[in-house]
Amino acid sequence: MADDVRGQRGRRGRRGPESVKEARRPQVRLPELVAWEGGELEPDGDYDGVEFADVDLAGQEGAGARFMDCALRRCVVDEAGLGRARFLDSVWEGVRGVGTDLSGALLRDVEWVEPRLGGVQSHGAVWERVLVRGGKVDYLNLRMARLRDVVFEGCVLVEPDFAGAVLERVEFRGCVVRGADFTGARMTDVDLRGASELGVARGVEALSGAVISSAQLFELAPAFAARLGVRVVG
Repeated sequence: MADDVRGQRGRRGRRGPESVKEARRPQVRLPELVAWEGGELEPDGDYDGVEFADVDLAGQEGAGARFMDCALRRCVVDEAGLGRARFLDSVWEGVRGVGTDLSGALLRDVEWVEPRLGGVQSHGAVWERVLVRGGKVDYLNLRMARLRDVVFEGCVLVEPDFAGAVLERVEFRGCVVRGADFTGARMTDVDLRGASELGVARGVEALSGAVISSAQLFELAPAFAARLGVRVVG
């Protein structure tokens, strides 16, 4: 009897893959929106309940602006300056662009749906309750960013840069991750098991705070061996 009790306590005390905390997803419920009337974005502007539909925002400067209960649908954001902007309870749907600046930005309760983005600069940003669903994002720069309750679902991430970032309750579900850089990243409850393809170019040692599948462990074995200085012969 005592042995059974000790065994149960041991099982309860063990931390297994099933104990990984799930990310809390954003609950975005947009009110009735007002169509954007055109013109240029303004630095430190305030946009509340606005719908930007089929708008060309390329090269516009909205640094420090606040977007509350907004929707960006099928917009072009090439080289858009949105550093330190705040996106709250908002949706990006079918947005496309290259070189968008989101450095130091805050994304809270935000959904990216089918984005087509490249070279997004989001270093030093804060992402909280963010869902990236579908689409493709190339060279996403999240260096030194803080990600909490973030889900990448059914998307393709090419060479994402998480170097020095802090990741807590981050999930990769049915997505492709190629050439990721996790150098110096700190992870808590990061679930990579659902990634259909997982490629780590640098920082494989940072996965100590993540959970991977046995199949992924086999695929990453050469990277782990190289990091440990182990030569595999034969």
